[in-house]
Amino acid sequence: MLRTSIALACALLATACSHSPPPADAKSDISGVLDVKSSFGPGFAVSTVAPTGIDPRLLAPQAIPPGAVFDPPACAKDATGLVVPPGIKGNMAATTAEGNGNRFIAIAIETSQSLQFPDPGDACKKVAFAGGGVRGLVEVVDSPAIDGVHTLGTHRVVQTKVADKLVSGELYDYVATFATYTVIVTANPLVDPGKPVAPVDTQRARDLLTAAVKAVRGS
Repeated sequence: MLRTSIALACALLATACSHSPPPADAKSDISGVLDVKSSFGPGFAVSTVAPTGIDPRLLAPQAIPPGAVFDPPACAKDATGLVVPPGIKGNMAATTAEGNGNRFIAIAIETSQSLQFPDPGDACKKVAFAGGGVRGLVEVVDSPAIDGVHTLGTHRVVQTKVADKLVSGELYDYVATFATYTVIVTANPLVDPGKPVAPVDTQRARDLLTAAVKAVRGS
């Protein structure tokens, strides 16, 4: 489940904003993302992944059904997400917390070169797509302002037709990049049969991004 969530999180990277990143701080360390574990209370089940090599497949663009139609048509690339240069290498660490009907994942990645995110511009900040029994919407949402860091926020809603029924899913994705470091926070509702789906605590997700960046930067 963690690998699947991380793969989806990485695939949703689509836009960047804020200031130009400074040179890497010698204090930056992806293991700092493990420190955000303490921000979750006893109502959360928390687990961590110690620093390890990243799987390039985790940074693959989000799959879109062949023949899908996009609206606006010129914004297809903004629905599929980031295109990562081939041969990129690096390491990652992560903290996952589940509670209050939500799942939060904070991921820190250090790569062999900086990841460049395209700016969709005003015309592509909301992109709908449909095809192959799937329809969805990807839109840019508010992300925290962090000094000297590129930030972005994305909300993706996908509906899939299964046995003549529509199954819906959503994911909020918040990203910060500086030098060769990328910090990602994803948040999505937990589906518990027989219980109503809880709204995603987006404020907590934004605060978690800020805290994770601070921890990774060692500041």
